[in-house]
Amino acid sequence: MVGRSDAASEAERIQTMKDFDKGILANGYLAGVDEAGRGPLAGPVVAAAVILPEGAEIDGINDSKKLSEKKREALFDVIKDKALAYAVCMAGAERIDEINILRATMEAMRGAVEKLGLKPDYVIVDGNRMPELTVPGEAVVKGDSKSMAIAAASVLAKVTRDRYMREAARKFPGYGFEKHKGYGTKAHYEAIERLGVCGIHRRTFLKNVL
Repeated sequence: MVGRSDAASEAERIQTMKDFDKGILANGYLAGVDEAGRGPLAGPVVAAAVILPEGAEIDGINDSKKLSEKKREALFDVIKDKALAYAVCMAGAERIDEINILRATMEAMRGAVEKLGLKPDYVIVDGNRMPELTVPGEAVVKGDSKSMAIAAASVLAKVTRDRYMREAARKFPGYGFEKHKGYGTKAHYEAIERLGVCGIHRRTFLKNVL
C-alpha cells in the first residue's frame, strides 16, 4: 500500500509540475515537446508534442525513463484522452544517417508541433536546444521532470517508439529489438556480428562495425 506521506508527496510533485506549466504560460495553449531514441543503433528518433487543458492532472505522470513499461502504456491512453491536442513525428534511420541525429531530432520535434490540431501560443522542449519553430518557445533542461506537458510528450514518444521496435522485431527477427529497443547492448552487437545490419540500423552509428 502507498502510505499517506507517500501519497502526499506524490500529490505535491504533480502540483509542482502543474504550477511550472502555469508559470510558463498563464493563458493560452502551452505545448510540451520531448523525444525518445536519440542514442540507439537502430530505429527512428520519435518526437511528441502535447497540449493539455489548463489545470489538467494526470496521476503518476513523470519522465518516461522513470516509469515502468506497464505504467507508460497505461498513461499513453490517459494522456491522449485528456489532451486538447497531441501529435507524434518520426525521423527514421535513413534520415538520421542523411542529416545526423541532432538535426533529425530537431526535424522530428518541429514536425510534431506542426502536426498539432491546435496552434500553440508557446512551446517548451525538453533539453537545451530548440528546433526552429514559427511560434515562441524555450528549452527546459530536465523538463520531463518539471513540466506536466513535457512529461506527457515524453510518455507518448517513448511508448510510440517502443511499439515500433517491437514490430521491427517481428520484421527483423534475431536482433532482439523487442528487448533492447535498438540500444547498443552486448546482445545487440553480437546479433549484428552474426546477422549483419538490417534496414533500420543507423549506419553512421556503426562505423566501427561496418
